Amino acid sequence: MDILKPQNLDVKQWNHQCITTIEESKKVEYCNFENDEEDHINLYENEFEHCKFDNVCMQEGVFEKVTFRDVCFQQCNFSNTQFKECTFIRCEFYSCKVSGCDFIQNRLYHVAFIETNASYMNLSEASIENILFQNTGLKNSYFQETKIKNIYFNNADLTQAQFFKTSLKEIDLSSSKIEGIVISIQDIKGAIIDQFQAVDLLYLLGVKLK
Repeated sequence: MDILKPQNLDVKQWNHQCITTIEESKKVEYCNFENDEEDHINLYENEFEHCKFDNVCMQEGVFEKVTFRDVCFQQCNFSNTQFKECTFIRCEFYSCKVSGCDFIQNRLYHVAFIETNASYMNLSEASIENILFQNTGLKNSYFQETKIKNIYFNNADLTQAQFFKTSLKEIDLSSSKIEGIVISIQDIKGAIIDQFQAVDLLYLLGVKLK
């Protein structure tokens, strides 16, 4: 597993800003956003580079064509936020809430979700590479025609998650919960599971245990 962490976040001097002061299309570097609450916020074509978001609440917002590069999100709440054509490069979500977030057609590269609530998250038609889901809840999440490469599920909760035209070949699911997972035989073929998880996939064969 080789997930790159956000780079250059050990600077001694940070700029402290409020998210509402960010102008459209502005590039923001070396900023610390802390203890801020701004729901329903809209951001367009911004770039955030080498930034920290700590205990920031931005629920039900719209982020369009926004790039996050080398950004750490800690204890943030982005529930039900729409990320439209956004890019995340070397980012980390730690103890955050991204439940109900729309990441359709986003690009995620070297991104870690750790101890995060990502239930109902939609990653359909996204391109995700070198991604870690560790101790993260992905209940009822959506992966439809998602392009994936080097994805790691470490003790993730994939209960009732839905995969459609998204191959999990060589993906290790053995440490995760997959009860009620919705997936085709073609997409689950080649995935790594343990013997107990096999019971959760018997429905694909049209058989029942007696």
